[in-house]
Amino acid sequence: MSAKPLFVAGPCSLESPEVALETAGGLKALFSGRPGTRWVFKGSFLKDNRTSGSTHRGPGIAEGLSILGEVRRQFSVEVTTDIHEPSQASRVAEVVDVIQIPAFMCRQTSLLEAAGATGRTVNVKKGQFMNPSAMEGAVGKLRAAGCPEVWLTERGTFFGYGDLVVDFRSLGVMRGLADMVLLDVTHSLQRPSSAGDRSGGCREHAVPLARAAAAWGVDGLFFEVHPDPSSALSDPETTVDFDSASLLVDSALRHWEGSGR
Repeated sequence: MSAKPLFVAGPCSLESPEVALETAGGLKALFSGRPGTRWVFKGSFLKDNRTSGSTHRGPGIAEGLSILGEVRRQFSVEVTTDIHEPSQASRVAEVVDVIQIPAFMCRQTSLLEAAGATGRTVNVKKGQFMNPSAMEGAVGKLRAAGCPEVWLTERGTFFGYGDLVVDFRSLGVMRGLADMVLLDVTHSLQRPSSAGDRSGGCREHAVPLARAAAAWGVDGLFFEVHPDPSSALSDPETTVDFDSASLLVDSALRHWEGSGR
């Protein structure tokens, strides 16, 4: 369990250096006013799981790592991004502090082995189709490859074809498997493929969902934030703005204090 409440936050997709730096600056200000917290900046250089091939996917690995490196340098913050192929692991590990494995790829042995072999912390998103206890296999692959610290992140379970639900029991199940367990607040509020060429969602539930997870005693929260969510190129329906991010963090911290974590 983390000694400090952990928040992993940033835009869904890395859009430009300007948006990334503005977002990181806003988060830096938010967390600087809340001592005793740990935060990690997140942003994807490639969103490979898209409803439509015509939607934004990100700047690619070279530009994406350049942006993340600049965020890390300017704001003295840990950074994370996801990988999709084993060949990306070592290159990404040169820049980031935490490597993320996307939910749909949480069973991919070669990807997990490559991530684990970098020596970086690895955060695995639980597949929306996965029994939480089955994530023991992913953890075992990472441990065998030499991964020093494994995080597991709940991001909702398929409820029919176009919705997700959070079963809080999965947080307790996965706590026995990994070093830390997080809830991905904003992705859990997606409604997959419900907005035509992209996923919809319901960001209005972000704050109470974060509050519930903190009261449950989860180790960390993952959420997506953007200076202007309505103009975000990825996940505009679930991404929150800075004001909502502040409410989310403060609400979670109040409930963490009472959870006995």
